[in-house]
Amino acid sequence: MSVTEIDFYMEAIDNLPAIVDDKETVKEKFAHVFNDFLQLSHLYDSAIEVVRTYLNILDNEFSVKFQRNPIHNIESRLKSPQSIIGKLQKKGLPLTPDSAQKNLLDIAGIRVTCYYISDIYALVEMLGRRDDFTVIKRKDYIKNPKPSGYRSYHMIVNVPVYLSTQKLYAPVEIQIRTIAMDFWASLEHQLKYKPSAVITPEISEQLRECAERIAETDIQMQSIYMQINDLE
Repeated sequence: MSVTEIDFYMEAIDNLPAIVDDKETVKEKFAHVFNDFLQLSHLYDSAIEVVRTYLNILDNEFSVKFQRNPIHNIESRLKSPQSIIGKLQKKGLPLTPDSAQKNLLDIAGIRVTCYYISDIYALVEMLGRRDDFTVIKRKDYIKNPKPSGYRSYHMIVNVPVYLSTQKLYAPVEIQIRTIAMDFWASLEHQLKYKPSAVITPEISEQLRECAERIAETDIQMQSIYMQINDLE
């Protein structure tokens, strides 16, 4: 929630009907909740930075040791307070930062694109091996693709954040996929969420077939890489 949005809500409170007598109290409560959500956002944003920094360290280490980088790109996203509140409402949960922290695991997210499938599993192993990270959940959609054809490795990791006075933990959802998998997933998402889109069973089948062909290409590209580098 930006400063501009805060000004908007404060002005909206001023314009509430006369039946709301104690507008200053309403403003005070709103400011308090806003501050709590601001601190929550800072915690999760910091957790993203912890994971991003570690991934960059690993990528640089690979570059030094093996003269190549396993990571092509890293993207991150942080749910806005409005999105968090909307999800809590949908689940019928209290609309508080504490409730969000206890019940939502996807507030912070990182998407990592790798060059080869083997890079994905190498990163998964290294993330799971770090002793101050706790893996909460894993889903391997590479070995077990979704019916749509979607492939990616998902894991939720509880990450320590060292603040000025305390150490807190926050879960970060990490999706790791190859460039080819990301290409398919991005286009599939764009097609499915187009306002006028009508995804018929025939189109779904075409998308699944495309995913299969892309998966075959992924395997073939890794095989070529391994042959060139005498890794087989």
